[in-house]
Amino acid sequence: MTTPPQLRRPNGVVSHLSASNGGRVAKSDSVTNSQLVRKHGGFIDVPKKLTQQKVSGSGTSQKLTKLLLNVSIQNSLGPIQVVMSPENTVRDLTKSAVDIYVKEKRRPLLSETDPRCFELHYSSYSLESLKPEEKLINLGSRNFFCCRKANSSCSDEAKAATSSTFPLTKFMDFLL
Repeated sequence: MTTPPQLRRPNGVVSHLSASNGGRVAKSDSVTNSQLVRKHGGFIDVPKKLTQQKVSGSGTSQKLTKLLLNVSIQNSLGPIQVVMSPENTVRDLTKSAVDIYVKEKRRPLLSETDPRCFELHYSSYSLESLKPEEKLINLGSRNFFCCRKANSSCSDEAKAATSSTFPLTKFMDFLL
């Protein structure tokens, strides 16, 4: 049985090097090797003064400045990532997501790019849409699903296409 490699320090202390890092000593800018003490069994004791974080100034917690939100648009392949302030509303998020989708020219192309024609849900399985006035910080989620509104003036075009006597005529452009 082989013994792990050893490192002899200038102060005469012999320490065993870990095999997990190939026997190399890890260097750290903020913590010197003399402040960390390796106990037998592989655990490292970190002094309490290094683990305690000092609270800056008045001791108040930091306020969120930006949120990274994922919005999946109906029939799209992947979510759109939007960075917004937590004080923005669901309406702002819907507008930003639709604008980014159109700007990036994602497929399938949207027939209507007006953000008022879309509603935001927690998931594609959620029946209830989110209120447009709701603040993003109060939602409790960072992943959303955006789809067209079921009852809106934006869907008049779809109703007109399905009400024709020959429903296959809307596909004639593909045949020519």
